[in-house]
Amino acid sequence: MRLSRTFGLLAVALWAAAFGRDRFDHWIDRTEIPVLAIETGVEVLDRRGHLLRAFQTSDDRWRLAASVAEVDPEFLCLLIRYEDKRFYDHAGVDPVAMLRAAAQGVWNGRIVSGGSTLTMQVARLLEESGTGSWPGKLRQIRLALALERRLSKEQILSLYLVRAPYGGNLEGLRAATLAYYRKEPRRLTPTQAAMLIALPQSPESRRPDRFPERALRARKHVIERLVGAGALTPEDRSGQALRAKRHEFAALAPHLTDRIRNTNGGQLVRTTLDVGIQRKLERMAANAVATAGRHLSVAMMVADHQTGEIIASVGSASYANDRRGGFIDMTQARRSPGSTLKPLIYGMGFDQGLIHPETLVSDRPMQFGAYAPQNFDGVFRGDIRVRQALQASLNLPVVSILDRLGPANLIAKLRQAGASPQLAGDQAGLAIALGGLGLSLSELVQLYAVIAQPDRAKTLAATQGAIAPLPPVLSKRASWYIGDILKGVPRPAMAGRKDVAFKTGTSYGHRDAWAIGYDGRHVVGVWMGRADGTPVPGAFGGELAAPLMFQAFDKIKPDSDPLPAPPRDALLSGNAELPQPLQRFISRVEQRGVAQDHPKVAFPPDGARVALRGGALTVQIRDGVAPFTWMQNGTPVLTNSWDRQAQLVPSGRGYVQVRVIDARGRATGTTVFAE
Repeated sequence: MRLSRTFGLLAVALWAAAFGRDRFDHWIDRTEIPVLAIETGVEVLDRRGHLLRAFQTSDDRWRLAASVAEVDPEFLCLLIRYEDKRFYDHAGVDPVAMLRAAAQGVWNGRIVSGGSTLTMQVARLLEESGTGSWPGKLRQIRLALALERRLSKEQILSLYLVRAPYGGNLEGLRAATLAYYRKEPRRLTPTQAAMLIALPQSPESRRPDRFPERALRARKHVIERLVGAGALTPEDRSGQALRAKRHEFAALAPHLTDRIRNTNGGQLVRTTLDVGIQRKLERMAANAVATAGRHLSVAMMVADHQTGEIIASVGSASYANDRRGGFIDMTQARRSPGSTLKPLIYGMGFDQGLIHPETLVSDRPMQFGAYAPQNFDGVFRGDIRVRQALQASLNLPVVSILDRLGPANLIAKLRQAGASPQLAGDQAGLAIALGGLGLSLSELVQLYAVIAQPDRAKTLAATQGAIAPLPPVLSKRASWYIGDILKGVPRPAMAGRKDVAFKTGTSYGHRDAWAIGYDGRHVVGVWMGRADGTPVPGAFGGELAAPLMFQAFDKIKPDSDPLPAPPRDALLSGNAELPQPLQRFISRVEQRGVAQDHPKVAFPPDGARVALRGGALTVQIRDGVAPFTWMQNGTPVLTNSWDRQAQLVPSGRGYVQVRVIDARGRATGTTVFAE
């Protein structure tokens, strides 16, 4: 009977234990778990995964994503050894640590250690609750046990790495290492690890940037305990000096990363930028305007025209400088491009068969209806080769070529190249050849990338998904002609690179200074001016922007990639060997003017006595249709001449009869006395 009663009591006890366990399990399973998806700041990375820009969360905290795999394994070992050495063995609560903490509290009459596990700390961080009350501690225990049933140890540790407080608005290990040490947490020294273990225990009172002495004592305490536990060696006591400064978070390419953040929508965005080149160009931009007045700004872009990848983008010299309009992204602002469209116009002329680099073109005063352009320096050079006209950036030749091509065709080509030109009126006029429209720096860089890569042109973008092929804008032959001409443009002092084709530009009133250039791989664009459009007296693209452009090329790589070899259909010959239609370009103005008027001698007048200079007699004509035949005393001395001026050499002192016949057989002449 007694044995039977014993078995009965044992059965009741086992049933009660099982019932209690089931009720306990049910109590844990019914635990309401906070949202585990923690908001972290948006991160924009460069092409190799380096951080370009970090953004704060919606509650203005620096909290960045971090996983166990991204953290120094030695730090994790030290953290667990210091905070929760049985982390991988318990189910969320460490009974040994709890009993030890209770015994120490009774013995010392105060709390010596809390006995909280890392899982319990995660529970407190998730609910942002305190630890000063038993109900609060009980809630943490319940939540910790529930978390252990739902998550892996690695997931719990990752939550701690993201939410642990490090002072101020810093949360999570990555935010702390970037702010205090300017580094990712992949490799940490023992002293850095000790400081990062000590901070979450009292994040405000141990902030190294505000209370360095307290921080130093806390770090020392952690190191001593870890040395005593055998996790660190005695040599680790003599670590680095405490760094008491909190650094700003990375904010490279701020204008571009703002746009990416607003349009991408992801938490982690990988770009095509190069963090090293971006940092160098931002430093260059700041130095370029440091001594150039309080309002001057600068913008720069670098792209790989072979891949379509934007390598660097500087929207202004200083993102926060209101005097310079630093918040305005001048890579996107539409400004007058000055002379930077001239290469495209000449390229269109090459493709239309109107001109060749060695074609003669007139640089004389011309009036296109009511429009009478002038050269920048006010000087006219007469007949000049196309190559020289583009290298000298003369205005009359390019306007006369655009007059033949049609301004609407130029606008169509710009749109085909990926630009959206801004026009002052409904229709484009000839003034667009000299900058009479609005384009942005990014659009000009895009245009020159298309010229540099005619058969494999791409839209330029800072993210891979936005890069797309473009249809050809110019032929390979026309593009090669342009590059061959532009690499002969006079370079600024100290610009050693020879294999760079570039063009400068200055807008009306010296409001914008431009320099756009490319080699066999990269295209670089520079704009300088004032963001508010106010003129900058004395600002020229060749003097302000071009030196900066060549410096940017030097920052990309030591040597430039060579420009391509001439294509098979390129015509490599001088003017005399060209087909006759390509030997000289006849503008519409010249065609209209000579269609009505016979040729006339402009100098010297008939019957004049003329002193020979160097033994030569200078004769000038106007009107008529080129080419001309020049005759002296009845003998042809110049045939097929496109020039309206000739140097004749009389046999000696006396009367000289000069006669000129134009292409339509109309003649004029003069008789003078040479002495």
